[in-house]
Amino acid sequence: MNMKDIKASGISGVNFTNWSKTFSCVPELLFAPKTNDEIAQILALATDEKKHVRVVGCGHSPSDIACTEDYMISLQHMNKVVEVDEVNKQVKVQAGITLRDLNEIHLPKYKLALSVLGSVSDLTIGGAISTGTHGTGINFGNLCSYVIELEMMDPSGKFIRCSRSENKEIFLAAVCGLGAIGIILTVTLQCESAFNLEQRQFGTTLKDVLEHLDLHVNGSEHFKFTWFPHTDGVVVSHVNRTDKPVTEVSKWRKYWDWLIDYALGYYTLEFCYWLSLFYPPLISRINSIFYWLVFSQNKRKVDASYKVFNFDCLFKQYVNEWAIPISQTKSALLQLKSWLDNTPNVYVHVPVEVRFVKSDDIYISPAYGRDTCYINIIMYRPYSRSVLYEEYWEAYEAIMGNVGGRPHWAKAHKVTAPEFVKMYPCFNTWCSIREKLDPTNMFVNPYLKRIFTF
Repeated sequence: MNMKDIKASGISGVNFTNWSKTFSCVPELLFAPKTNDEIAQILALATDEKKHVRVVGCGHSPSDIACTEDYMISLQHMNKVVEVDEVNKQVKVQAGITLRDLNEIHLPKYKLALSVLGSVSDLTIGGAISTGTHGTGINFGNLCSYVIELEMMDPSGKFIRCSRSENKEIFLAAVCGLGAIGIILTVTLQCESAFNLEQRQFGTTLKDVLEHLDLHVNGSEHFKFTWFPHTDGVVVSHVNRTDKPVTEVSKWRKYWDWLIDYALGYYTLEFCYWLSLFYPPLISRINSIFYWLVFSQNKRKVDASYKVFNFDCLFKQYVNEWAIPISQTKSALLQLKSWLDNTPNVYVHVPVEVRFVKSDDIYISPAYGRDTCYINIIMYRPYSRSVLYEEYWEAYEAIMGNVGGRPHWAKAHKVTAPEFVKMYPCFNTWCSIREKLDPTNMFVNPYLKRIFTF
């Protein structure tokens, strides 16, 4: 195609909004290429027109990391499984495939599964690894640490293959690269044989969990806990691989679980938080009631791995998450609890989710060089209404920063390059690789400009 035809293939007037409806943009043109050649042609057009380019996945990131006013590329049509190595349990996929399709449709055909997953699978694999998506388990890394090889394209349209044995520095920069190193075309993932997980969930107290944190962290393969602010209530989840069959559930039990989890847990919670907009002190009572009524119940289940790893994010929300050294977990949470206890005008939603991840050597992975605790906070947006969250965010980020924290790349944060230089030993290395591969800053958008401004 000539440049005129390429430009005509873009769609104008598209209003992109992320899942939580907290950030939006109207790109000049939205492209949905089906081949690598089409991507190269779009990049050539962007070069001629001096336009920035951003790749968008499913829009689940609660930040403006994908937003641009220039050219936006969706890889929704580049969502195929390219190759499966059943002997080595590796799968090569196009970057636009969603984790949901990979988990539910493709991997089961080969009796394979990913070793760990985050909370949701409505993410493209390209977006998930690029932003440092993670699950939990002290012996399990971020999702990007399971990438064996990347195929990508730089702004000039040059094809680059990278791995730990080929173009290693580019690989360590691009595998968690914020979409700033190049357009990821394919991802080769290390999997394992398909497995079931047994989950044991029960209620306890924050004090008990923190006093016995090492026992919990090392007591199962995938441990996490959720704390309910304005209470001392905690829900603990211990998950292990098992040879047990999937738990059989009667249709009446399925109906009962739906009634508890959705009719009561989802719809009622959203309505209650909406009521609290008019009288915020209700929130502490809401948190307490829902903890004891719904979430603190002892539960056991066995299911396919991805069904246990994933859970419903409920309704629209503001989200903030930082990664801190595991050794600082108790201090950080006690500081956060103390701040809430001593700030009577601030009422916050549930839960505070706490997960644990193995260290890695990926240049700007939040788990770089240290075993990591992720602490995630939420303020819901009942019926998409705005809620006050800024004071909570400011206090939380101050606490996380003081204990050596690093913000999750997919979440909205205010950290800039001078702070990142201190947080990441290889941040300057990452920046130099980015500048070498993208000297015209084609892949830079407002989110990235904040990071690169010294």
